[in-house]
Amino acid sequence: MAALANLADHYNYIITIFLMVAGLYVVIAHGNMIKKLVGLSIFQTSVYLLYIGPAKIIGGTAPIIDAAFGVYSNPLPHVLILTAIVVGVATLALGLALVVRINEAYGTIEEDEIFERDIAE
Repeated sequence: MAALANLADHYNYIITIFLMVAGLYVVIAHGNMIKKLVGLSIFQTSVYLLYIGPAKIIGGTAPIIDAAFGVYSNPLPHVLILTAIVVGVATLALGLALVVRINEAYGTIEEDEIFERDIAE
């Protein structure tokens, strides 16, 4: 019973691992490029959760020196994740633009059909 309670205390890690595995599965198992980008986005979100989870200190306040507060939270992980989100959105936009160009060139976004067409030529 204690192991179950200990596991419940770390639910954020369980959710993070589930999202990582789900995102990785979508990237590996599907040949559709849009589905691969969605899987990459899910995986990326799990990494954000992995960094933000331990960064929040319960009872911590902003790092403003005051005699009333003794526990402070470090804002650096949150700022880094905000930057990572912006980079992730830009990367996703570039990936979608590439998928549009591939669709214009090959008439499909399925990897198998693109490989077959390349081999035939």
